[in-house]
Amino acid sequence: MFDILFYALIGITVIQLLYYVVVFGKFSFAKVQKSNPKRIPISVIVCAKNESSNVQKFIPLLAQQDYPDFEIVLIDDSSSDNTLELFEEFEKQYANIKLVKVQNNEAFWGNKKFALTLGIKAAKNDYLLFTDADCYPTSKEWIKEMSSNFTLKKTIVLGYGAYEKVNGSFLNKLIRFETLITATQYFGWAKMGKPYMGVGRNLAYKRDEFFRVNGFIDHMKLRSGDDDLFVNQAANAENTTVCFSKESFTYSRPKINFKEWFNQKRRHVSTATYYKWFDRFQLGLFFLSQILFLSLAIILLAFQHQWIIVLPIVLFRYLFSWLSLGYAANKLNENDVIYWFPIMEIALIFTQLNVFFTNLFSKPVHWK
Repeated sequence: MFDILFYALIGITVIQLLYYVVVFGKFSFAKVQKSNPKRIPISVIVCAKNESSNVQKFIPLLAQQDYPDFEIVLIDDSSSDNTLELFEEFEKQYANIKLVKVQNNEAFWGNKKFALTLGIKAAKNDYLLFTDADCYPTSKEWIKEMSSNFTLKKTIVLGYGAYEKVNGSFLNKLIRFETLITATQYFGWAKMGKPYMGVGRNLAYKRDEFFRVNGFIDHMKLRSGDDDLFVNQAANAENTTVCFSKESFTYSRPKINFKEWFNQKRRHVSTATYYKWFDRFQLGLFFLSQILFLSLAIILLAFQHQWIIVLPIVLFRYLFSWLSLGYAANKLNENDVIYWFPIMEIALIFTQLNVFFTNLFSKPVHWK
């Protein structure tokens, strides 16, 4: 019995090695990108629903971007606060701002994808750059950095959407650790030629890609997935690239209590069930290998079965995973969460298990 568990641990460790070093390593150990600025006309698209406090602070930051030719398309998705009024003021204040007003539609009630579709059609430029209403760019070079990755063939650019740091908060470190893991995964797989997701907080693509897959029509019934499901459907090895220069990051405020973050994770996980089969398989295998490695290591060490071999295996696994994520964290300005790596990993595994079983018995709530 214990011999079977011992060999299973070795096999799981090999799987983990392939993920952390081979797949994630394509991003973690990649050289820092040198941007090649272009003068492509860009339409920045922001969709908001009851986000008055955020848009008041962040839209001016978008308007101050150092880029020669861009417009900002502001989409008000039937807000009940004064978001629309603020957008109307911004439209008067800035010549390059265009406002799209979305009225409640019985067929698409509360559907962000419907609102985004109207904004995409209203944009005057073919190259689109997306962020959320509660996000802001880390520099005035955001548009320049993201757009510099467009080429004749590369028409989808995956960016990094970070969360602000909150000193002394374990939850904040856990949220940023999960964001780091997620980004390392989708950047790594994209560099392997198997892009499977992106985040709407920082995503760019040519409008042709949107119409090529008929927009969001295949998953319009799902409230979420305007970013990851679209990328999962439209992205491939030929048309997709990544941007991880530090000037290209966007930031947003993270959830401040566990319940809110937990519900957010439930929505994200429910969307992932609609990914292509290979993407569901590789994500599931990675999560399963995380759980099995931790479980098998604890059992074998607790019963001291082959512990002289098991202990070095465990230490070796933590060494290569720590190194891989450490290099990724350095690229993404998340170095502080790596110091807590073993604790964060265990906490995240139990959280993800909780999300999985909770979603089995109830459906999460989506767009406001």
